Amino acid sequence: MKIWNFGIIGAGLIADFHARAIQSLPNARLAGICGTNQLKVKSLSEKYGCKAYSEYEALLSSPDIDIVTIATPSGAHMEPAIDAAENGKHVICEKPLEISLDRIDMMIDAHEKAGTQLGGIFNYRFHDSLKYVKAAVDSGRFGRITTASVFVPWWRSESYYSGNWHGTKKLDGGGALMNQAIHMIDILQYLMGPVDSLQAYAATLAHEIEVEDTAVSVLRFRNGALGIIQGTTASFPGQFRRLEITGTKGTVVQEENSFKVWQFADQSDTDNEIALKFGKIEGGGGVSDPAAIPFEPHARNISAFLKSIETHKQFEIDGHEARKAVEIILAIYKSAKEMKLFSFI
Repeated sequence: MKIWNFGIIGAGLIADFHARAIQSLPNARLAGICGTNQLKVKSLSEKYGCKAYSEYEALLSSPDIDIVTIATPSGAHMEPAIDAAENGKHVICEKPLEISLDRIDMMIDAHEKAGTQLGGIFNYRFHDSLKYVKAAVDSGRFGRITTASVFVPWWRSESYYSGNWHGTKKLDGGGALMNQAIHMIDILQYLMGPVDSLQAYAATLAHEIEVEDTAVSVLRFRNGALGIIQGTTASFPGQFRRLEITGTKGTVVQEENSFKVWQFADQSDTDNEIALKFGKIEGGGGVSDPAAIPFEPHARNISAFLKSIETHKQFEIDGHEARKAVEIILAIYKSAKEMKLFSFI
């Protein structure tokens, strides 16, 4: 079995999740880490027994590195991603892929030219219960889907935004949507397909930051269904994220990785088993603490990326797919700023 050597660019909170995920995989090894804060780099390199780099260029030029994960601030993903492609390294990048479509497109173009894979981390796709929702949508069990909505009513204290890149236009690219709710926006488009149009409002209501801490959008999907996106970091003390899908033959309400409602017109014993299996919420879900999330979905995300490389197949969350959530978020920002309907067609 080939062991793939990983390097991590970035040494903040999410880098530790990447490291734990990599080390948990039988065909992966963490070989190096770099970042701007050398104390954090040293701490993580000692914790995981890998080489510490002071410059990412040295990590990328190392023959000991096969694949790079990027865990820098959101608006600093493009440069190392392109440099990695030029050094022949595959890249899996933390969400969002980048904060503008132009920068994302340059990343995609660099990897397509280099023949390397570019993938995104959307770890919510790898929670156990989601595959059942996806199967129900794809098999038509909802009948005519009438509504599909996501809600992320989280809380972040002022200290979360103080003294770092969070909440800045330059490096965060946005607020509650671009940093937090993007996971559920990705899930929504993954399940429902393209959005035709949307109308949005965004505001900064509870924090001294440059970007929104609260946003709401109504949507019309290409399949005719309607929906809502609601995201905030100003909902004390923080509630569980929620997905709601309703149709003429079924309804699902999911909170975190559990089902509050799993009901279909053709309800079977299997449905009852699914509802029972996923009837309890476990863990904090990051509602008020960004570190209160499990690392296992990250591991599944990275493992799926590895499988795509090994089998020479397109990764399910490649650059083009990871781009879609950012495109929706930027449309919401434009609609909110201009106070008018945004149409994708």
